[in-house]
Amino acid sequence: MIRVCVQTEEFDVGQEAARLSRVSDSVGGMSLFVGQVREQNDGLESLSLEHYPGMTEALLTELAQQAHARFNLLACTVVHRVGTLGVGAPIVFVGSSAPHRAAALQATAFLIDRLKTGAPFWKREHFKGGRTAWVEAKEADDTAAAAWD
Repeated sequence: MIRVCVQTEEFDVGQEAARLSRVSDSVGGMSLFVGQVREQNDGLESLSLEHYPGMTEALLTELAQQAHARFNLLACTVVHRVGTLGVGAPIVFVGSSAPHRAAALQATAFLIDRLKTGAPFWKREHFKGGRTAWVEAKEADDTAAAAWD
């Protein structure tokens, strides 16, 4: 089972985890990652995320299919939010279930590393006082994604 959603609504981590655990009696391990907007001691108030509809979902689905095949998963889920999110708001849920924990852990790491650099999302930070800034790509993210090649 592969589940991919791009949405404005907040997701329920418990519901997403339950979906992953119930796909088969063969689930021996699950791995979950939840990313959220973090305060960076610079007055950040919110983060706006934009995406390219259709293209974003297709790319996330392709990444999920790659992970499913590469790590012999029973299920994987990618939920990514768009819109304006305040500090502490959840942005992304990535989860995998597999017969063994190692595959689930690796698949989740693969998915988050690859979507950080390959998915068409644009992020703009909004700070106290009205200043805004586009979030630039990080070399460390590119290095992490490239390690899966």
